Amino acid sequence: MSKARANLVEGAVTFVIGLGLWLFTGDVELPVVTLTKVGVVMMCVGGVLVAAGLWQGARRGT
Repeated sequence: MSKARANLVEGAVTFVIGLGLWLFTGDVELPVVTLTKVGVVMMCVGGVLVAAGLWQGARRGT
């Protein structure tokens, strides 16, 4: 598997997990972190990984 494809897959999975946390953990309270905020951070990281994968794929194609 190429690095671009690996970044795309990893980013998509991270984004989906973050989306699930953001949508479904509003009532869960932990003493240190808020799971909805962790979900937002994971969605941001997943988006960056997807963008990096797209960039690497486009650079490899040229």
